[in-house]
Amino acid sequence: MKEIQTRSHFGVTKAERQKIELEESLESLSHYLDNWVKIPVVGWRFGLDAVIGLIPNVGDMATSLASFYILVAGVRYGVPKITLLRMAFNIGLDYVVGSIPFIGDAFDFVWKSNKQNVDLIRERATGKNVGTTSDYLFVGLIIFGLIALLIGSILVSLYILSLFFREIWNLPNF
Repeated sequence: MKEIQTRSHFGVTKAERQKIELEESLESLSHYLDNWVKIPVVGWRFGLDAVIGLIPNVGDMATSLASFYILVAGVRYGVPKITLLRMAFNIGLDYVVGSIPFIGDAFDFVWKSNKQNVDLIRERATGKNVGTTSDYLFVGLIIFGLIALLIGSILVSLYILSLFFREIWNLPNF
């Protein structure tokens, strides 16, 4: 049993991972996007992600682009690829569900993808500036897929709006 306890996780012991300090910019970005405002009495917190996300598509796209910075930081800190994939899933879920009117706005107040991603970096980091070229290519591919998702959802929204307005203009005058 003692052998299991001393075994390192991703080549770095837990004590070494806890010594790795994250950049202040990551902590600040996560705080502003997810926990910037505290509602007195109930203690709920929300950030710019929830506020900017109220603007359909544009707000969710803007906050997703800011979240990509945290994803790329995961590579700089040597986070394993499976964790990078989990971080990308958090960003994608935040964007997709956040794009749904009303439901997505409520979801943005609860789902803290940026805080989760910074916590994943803190938990899984193996060191600063240890990312390899393949890690950066992997994240680049993930970001390309997420941007394709963003563009695809905007195109679908524009198509639905065009159908809506086409129907409005064809209404008879009363």
